[in-house]
Amino acid sequence: RDQPRSRGLGDVYKRQRHNRHRAKHDDPVSKHRLFLLLAALYLAQGLPYGFFTQALPVLMREQGYSLTAISAVSLLFIPWATKFLWAPWVDHRGTRRGWLLPLQIAGVVLALGLTALPLDGHFTALFIALFLFNCVAATQDIATDGLAVRLLTAPQRGLGNGIQVGGYRIGMILGGGLLLWLYAVAGWAVMLTGMAALLALTVIPVFFMHEPAPVAARAPAVVTPAFKQLMLGWWSRLRRPGMAGFIGLIAAYKFGDTMASAHIGPMMVDLGLSNTDIALIKGTVGSVMALAGAALGGLLVWSLQRRTALYLCGMLQALSIAPYLLASLGVAPLAMLWTGSVVESLCGAMATVALFTLMMDASDPEHGGTDYTLLACIIVLVMGTAVFAGGLIGDHLGYAVLLVVGMAASAAGCLALVAALDRGSPLERVNQAWRSPTSPQR
Repeated sequence: RDQPRSRGLGDVYKRQRHNRHRAKHDDPVSKHRLFLLLAALYLAQGLPYGFFTQALPVLMREQGYSLTAISAVSLLFIPWATKFLWAPWVDHRGTRRGWLLPLQIAGVVLALGLTALPLDGHFTALFIALFLFNCVAATQDIATDGLAVRLLTAPQRGLGNGIQVGGYRIGMILGGGLLLWLYAVAGWAVMLTGMAALLALTVIPVFFMHEPAPVAARAPAVVTPAFKQLMLGWWSRLRRPGMAGFIGLIAAYKFGDTMASAHIGPMMVDLGLSNTDIALIKGTVGSVMALAGAALGGLLVWSLQRRTALYLCGMLQALSIAPYLLASLGVAPLAMLWTGSVVESLCGAMATVALFTLMMDASDPEHGGTDYTLLACIIVLVMGTAVFAGGLIGDHLGYAVLLVVGMAASAAGCLALVAALDRGSPLERVNQAWRSPTSPQR
């Protein structure tokens, strides 16, 4: 009687070893697919953003539009500032794939549709079409962030956010550079067809994506929120204990760097640099180093504790403003501007990846799109305030004072965040990730 029982246990052990062996080898494949999917989705967001912010104003000016008309382009980004209002609906209605696939396809269709609306003489219709384009892209961003919060494990979030920043930046470069070049050589219709083709490529990974059922779907007792609850869902998430304090900390982390770096371009003009030099230093070199910073930041957050990564990247971010300060004081201005562009773009991107990872830690997987979108929208508003504050300081006290204040505020924000989270946060997910050792094997 003992022998068959022994063989049965042996079969169980063999199956367990087989399952562990299979999981060990299958897991990296699933990670790679997930990272590829996120890269495609974030690139799809950066592509139209680069076009709207970099290429479109140039094209409109060439067509003779006034600066007032060109400034109206900023209204196109209202969906990005207000997307938290409908984020709860995206979170709790349908699946991520059910949202992403039609939204990605809609982006392709809209890009093709814009070919019928040339720049000359169709401003109102073009503006409406571009606004719809941004509504689609902003909603896609909610679903993408929710997917990332849900599927990325704590050790994977560093690489995931490195991909987010890097993919978005590549999309911006393609949208602002490649598409502008296409317009120069082939015209409006070919340029937009090229945009549609690039967006179509990003649809492919969505066809093959898989996601686990949400916890709510596996628990029959959980009732889907009513319409009113969904519409006010962002308010209930904002009122969570500890959320207001957490928002203040992450805002302080980027405030100083944003206040200083946003005014480097005007400083370069005042120091006598040509448009070509500025484009090369800030555009080309800055973009390349930001991509490198996104990759390096992802690796650091992946391999270090959240605390260590945020502290290291935050202090480097503050110190990276120093070359710009030296340039403002007349110390080898051109050399310092080149150095500043390299180190600030690199360290700023690293700090952004670390901060986005912490924001993802604070987001509940079942409310991932809502939580992360809410934090991201508030950060955008805070950064706008930082730019305004930097302009006031620069106008009244000069660039040197602005950069000193920016460095000090950046370092103080980093130290404040680390000190506060060392004492603990009411947001339990942040506490779990804050000092947890990370390992590529997890």
